[in-house]
Amino acid sequence: MTDSPTPDATGPRGPHETDTADTEALRRRALAALLTARERTTLLTESVDDHELSAQHSPLMSPLVWDLAHIGNQEELWLLRGVAGRPAMRPEIDGLYDAFEHPRATRPSLPLLAPTEARAYTAEVRGRALDVLDATALHDDRPLVRSGFVFGMIAQHEQQHDETMLITHQLRAGGAVLTAPVPPPAADAAALPSEVLVPGGPFTMGTSTEPWALDNERPAHVRDVTDFFIDTTPVTCGAYQAFIEDGGYTERRWWAPEGWAMVREHELAAPLFWHRDAGQWLRRRFGVTEAVPANEPVLHVSWYEADAYARWAGRRLPTEAEWEKAARHDPASGRSQRYPWGDDDPAPDRANLGQRHLRPAPAGAYAAGQSPLGVRQLIGDVWEWTSSDFLPYPGFAAFPYREYSEVFFGPAHKVLRGGSFAVDPVACRGTFRNWDLPVRRQIFSGFRTARDL
Repeated sequence: MTDSPTPDATGPRGPHETDTADTEALRRRALAALLTARERTTLLTESVDDHELSAQHSPLMSPLVWDLAHIGNQEELWLLRGVAGRPAMRPEIDGLYDAFEHPRATRPSLPLLAPTEARAYTAEVRGRALDVLDATALHDDRPLVRSGFVFGMIAQHEQQHDETMLITHQLRAGGAVLTAPVPPPAADAAALPSEVLVPGGPFTMGTSTEPWALDNERPAHVRDVTDFFIDTTPVTCGAYQAFIEDGGYTERRWWAPEGWAMVREHELAAPLFWHRDAGQWLRRRFGVTEAVPANEPVLHVSWYEADAYARWAGRRLPTEAEWEKAARHDPASGRSQRYPWGDDDPAPDRANLGQRHLRPAPAGAYAAGQSPLGVRQLIGDVWEWTSSDFLPYPGFAAFPYREYSEVFFGPAHKVLRGGSFAVDPVACRGTFRNWDLPVRRQIFSGFRTARDL
């Protein structure tokens, strides 16, 4: 959404002046998003030496240096070549940084740009991209350019890879190289109800007006859900420990068949990065080993683990539509808001986003960010698994390329909603949809449960 123009003290603006003011506000927003993303990319890639930047810390992830050059390559493809029509800077590397051409596990064997080259290439692309931003009319009729979409897309793409790189940092061995302050406490957590009733009925899901929304969030359409209860906060580590101690990982009856096979094959007994020592649950978090905090949302669980916990608790995972209604629907006005708290952009007192903290906040935090019904932490902290397969909305149209969403549609991928502490606000909205395979545990995923009335 563009900022509102500041009224001129000398009198009202004419139509052309207002358009100019709107365009400049949009240009400032795009610039801020690009600069914020690059600052984070720099932190994540400069906090390790060149050897660690080039190493593969897990076959599940790319070397950090691949992500760095890929960010620059995508920016060159879409902005410099696609919008500005400029000749290719390094056409010979396009295939190396095509995510669909090379699986993550094989990328270390490619002739990738060395760290110095990757930094120089990505910096040069960014310098030229900022020149394009300065020279581009953001309200022309080209779909890629209208409302600055391509600049928002590039900023979101970089932030998504920043989240991926943060996952790699969590997987790497060795001591801590990243630091951040602890998130705020949940002052009134003890007084919160365990669940909230979400009234049934129709609501508007998705968006047709959010200018930087991606294709799978579109178009807006009406969904109808029946009455249901949903957890006020995400499921905590303490609650999940109760599931473990009650034999959750040894009782086949709680698990989907594929989930049970995963448990048996990999001998799972707890969330990823947890281990038990002297009767205490510990976890490894960005190079630090610490006691598992009972009041913090559980993290690094697969869809199968979330589903099994919900069954054990006599509940279920919410559907994607239920999650979005709980997050966006305002019963008083009957409309769907951009965020649980309203239409204003995220702020530090509303949600844990942007790697401001390197962990979820305690369950019940961010009272200013709750939904009209009183559901908390729907945005930020942990990605929340839903029961839904990743499918297109009615009227879906792939844009600007099929490989962003369309090739992933189907029952193989489950939807996650809400973002995590690792997600930047530019890539997180009440309509934003994430998806992954139900076996994934390295992602910053948690969940909340629901039940029928």
